[in-house]
Amino acid sequence: MKKKINQQAIQIASYLHEWLEYYVPSIKACSPHTKRNYKISVTLYAEFLKKEKGILPEKLNAECFCREYIMEWIIWIKSNRNCTSATCNVRLSALRAFLRYVADRDMTYMAVFLQAENIPNEKTPKRKVIGLSKKVVKALLSVPNKRTATGFRDFTLMLLLYSTAVRINELLTLKICNIIIDCTKPHMIVIGKGKKKRPLPLLSKPVQCLKNYLKKYHPKHDDMDALIFYSKSKGVYAPMSAENVNKMLKKYASIAHETCEDVPLDLHAHQFRHAKASHWLENGMNIAQISYLLGHECIQTTMVYLDITTEQEEKALETLENENQRNIAKKWKNGMKYKL
Repeated sequence: MKKKINQQAIQIASYLHEWLEYYVPSIKACSPHTKRNYKISVTLYAEFLKKEKGILPEKLNAECFCREYIMEWIIWIKSNRNCTSATCNVRLSALRAFLRYVADRDMTYMAVFLQAENIPNEKTPKRKVIGLSKKVVKALLSVPNKRTATGFRDFTLMLLLYSTAVRINELLTLKICNIIIDCTKPHMIVIGKGKKKRPLPLLSKPVQCLKNYLKKYHPKHDDMDALIFYSKSKGVYAPMSAENVNKMLKKYASIAHETCEDVPLDLHAHQFRHAKASHWLENGMNIAQISYLLGHECIQTTMVYLDITTEQEEKALETLENENQRNIAKKWKNGMKYKL
């Protein structure tokens, strides 16, 4: 006997397919990671409905997305999936995004979307990034065996993570055409959040390291579309995964920890970015420059990111104000010279 599928279930399935396969990938700021999170979230919601409410996919309707069910689902993924508050918020955000998409196309879903939109996020404790001192960074960079292909690759990757404060996903999607090193001002062009491009300057040591790595160990160093850090199993057009990079970093951290106890054993790529930003601040770089190099939209984001104290904030803003005044004075003088 054939199962009866109601028309709403068919429509919801159609919306879901369109949303995941066409709409989400078309969003400019959407990464593959975001798409994967969206898919996991709606899959978990369908699983919750089936297991806890006895509602099969072919019986879905608008009422299945009511506020009560969604709030129960949040509790369910916390207890059954051990989701943290932060992960719960990601899952809720994904479900809201789907319901917004459906409501934009079918007004009968507007009520359930507005209900979901008004569900408060879980409170999350502020994550404190464990800082890396310059001594720790030096200890970590001394571990990879630079006489081997893998060791030299890992050293190059770690050096770039630290020296440029680049995000791990920005580094792993970097192609050979994105690095400009045979010029007076070597730099690399990274594609950040929202697919925004920004140039990052490269100092002499990373430049030399990159040249050696590409020449000696990269199989397609002349192919401009090849990724710099690629998957060994999938080839030069597939990136290494962030998960594998973090596994590699933990391996080196455990070795470095034997000679430097300050090296965190749960090391991850983001700590290099945070460390470099902190070291720039310590060295007197103004907050606007740091904010730009990090790819932040505004200085306030950088302030929060670096957990800047009130005293540091005043100093940073004072430095920025002095810099602006110098620039204004310089432009004014240049303007006067031009007029004279």
